[in-house]
Amino acid sequence: MPAPRLRVGHGFDAHRLIEGRPFVIGGVRIPHPTGPLGHSDADALAHAISDALLGACALGDLGAHFPDTDPQWKDADSLRLLAACHELAVRHGWTIANIDATVVVQAPKLSPYLSAMRDALADTLGLEVERISVKAKTSEGLGYTGDGSGIAAYAVVLVEALGNAEG
Repeated sequence: MPAPRLRVGHGFDAHRLIEGRPFVIGGVRIPHPTGPLGHSDADALAHAISDALLGACALGDLGAHFPDTDPQWKDADSLRLLAACHELAVRHGWTIANIDATVVVQAPKLSPYLSAMRDALADTLGLEVERISVKAKTSEGLGYTGDGSGIAAYAVVLVEALGNAEG
C-alpha cells in the first residue's frame, strides 16, 4: 500500500507568565507587564506549530531538536526554531498545506495582533498568509490561562508529501 500523501500533526505548548519578561507570541512583541517564562523567548504559538509540524512528519518534538539544556537556545527567537523545523520537514519531503492554531490567554487581548502574527508566521515559513489561521480565546477566568498566570497554544498542521517523503 502506498504511503499517505497527507498527514496531520497536533502541537501544544504552555508557559507561565511572569513580570519583566517580553510578551512574544507568533513572533509579535506585545506590550504587557508580564511575559512567558522559558529557555527561549517562550513563544507558545511558534512552539505549538513547531511541534505539530514535527509530529506530522514523524520527526520528534521541539525539545528533541532544541533542548532547554543547551545554552545556545537561551532567549532564542522561536520563529528561528520554527524555520529550522520547517527546513527539516522539507528535507524529509514534506510541505505545509495549512496551519490552524489557537492561543488561550486571559490578557492581553490578542485580537489586534492576529494579522501581524499570521504575517510573521507566513514570512518565516514562506507560505501564503491565507494558509495560516490564528485564533485567540480566553478561558473565562478558569485555570492558569484564565487567572493570568499562564498562556497556552494549540496547533494543527497538515502536511503533504512532495514525492520523496520519508518517515
